[in-house]
Amino acid sequence: MPRIAVALEYDGAPFAGWQTQQPGVSSVQQTAEAAFSRIADEPVSLICAGRTDAGVHALSQVAHFDTQAIRGERSWILGANSNLPDSISVRWARAVPGHFHARYSAEARTYRYFVLNRLGRSALAAHRAVLVYRPLAVERMRAAAAMLLGEHDFSAFRAAGCQARSPIRRLYALEVERSGDRVIIEATANAFLQHMVRNLVGLLLDIGVGKAPADWAAEVLAARDRTRSSPTAPAAGLYFWKVAYPQAFGLPGEAAGPVSAIIPDPPSG
Repeated sequence: MPRIAVALEYDGAPFAGWQTQQPGVSSVQQTAEAAFSRIADEPVSLICAGRTDAGVHALSQVAHFDTQAIRGERSWILGANSNLPDSISVRWARAVPGHFHARYSAEARTYRYFVLNRLGRSALAAHRAVLVYRPLAVERMRAAAAMLLGEHDFSAFRAAGCQARSPIRRLYALEVERSGDRVIIEATANAFLQHMVRNLVGLLLDIGVGKAPADWAAEVLAARDRTRSSPTAPAAGLYFWKVAYPQAFGLPGEAAGPVSAIIPDPPSG
């Protein structure tokens, strides 16, 4: 049976997360499955690279499904998009080998968190970024982030209800960049625990506003105790940014959008 891989972009604000919920609760998975099922003319089930929580967005969430339907890439993309709400779009579709798995074939996942660091809120960035009105010391945040890199027990950064068998994850990168009044935090790992990125961001923001020194990050990591860390950062600023797969699968390279696509540039002059 043919297997199709797709990349989905979505605004998570209208949804209760990726995963299908009980009847009457809207999810990205349920909505996307309905659209692809209509084009396939048979029920299809989507398996994604990484589940996102309520309010979390995605620039390139990769998923796969099996179907007996024979359709071209153009038909999958245009057909599904014509049946999806404006909050979800299909970026690409590819036929893949039967051993491809959106979750288990992934080598790394990247998330980005967008912060608007200014006094006044933005009407255009509402539900797309999180407002922090106190000045953020980016250099201090970078110093803290460096202490978290590598393979560790990230129990201090996992949700209480996380069902992962092991808290061990390898964090390849945790970068903090400023562009005007926008601060972007990017995290790449082999995989993430539930709420791990938002909990990492919560800690970095506390350090950035001066609630704790940079080396507090190492103390929290070593303690392996969620109650000793910072509150979880809001979902609105988080984006599932991209997934890395072995080149042998021939999937499209990631064409990441500009920062201004998330938080508009201020007017010049």
